[in-house]
Amino acid sequence: MFEITTICTGNICRSPLAEQLLRAGLADLPGTITSAGTRSLAGAGMPEEAIALATRYGVAHDVATAHRSRQLTASLLETPDLILAMSREHRRSVVELAPARLRAAFTLREFARLAADASDTELREAASHHADPSSKLRAAVGVVAGRRGMAPPPLSAEDDDIVDPYRRSLATYERSAGQLVPAVSQVVRVVRLAVAER
Repeated sequence: MFEITTICTGNICRSPLAEQLLRAGLADLPGTITSAGTRSLAGAGMPEEAIALATRYGVAHDVATAHRSRQLTASLLETPDLILAMSREHRRSVVELAPARLRAAFTLREFARLAADASDTELREAASHHADPSSKLRAAVGVVAGRRGMAPPPLSAEDDDIVDPYRRSLATYERSAGQLVPAVSQVVRVVRLAVAER
């Protein structure tokens, strides 16, 4: 089994939406996808606006409403093959808690940007040398991590972040989803190339 975790601040808007979309996109593959928050609102659910976005993008309503936030801890970072933070601040928190996981930790948009530069053939080839889904995904993630410092940087460092919509306008929720959803699609691409049977 492979493992992915998504991280934001309160674990009620961005990271649960990413978690739920990844679960939906990878449902047929042997993986576990979770989320957590650096300052979790312990046990809180997703706001109505976030639930509405999740259902619009294909998440079952009962799945979105069942989400409860949890606090990020160092132990939660020990096993994921890929750690996707919603902003550079969250990625810093991850690395401070678990320095050894540096190569596995990206912002979601950073991962998508770097992965777009990796060919299907390259990702499949890296994964093909491994037998189990976790090792396959780690190999593909290594290819993406290898693009750091090689791929052109974003026009602005903030372009690697997903805007936080919490307690903001519906338009901000829409903008946040507009940044998050395409990035999730790129993660699904990489995981499928690495792990799916051919």
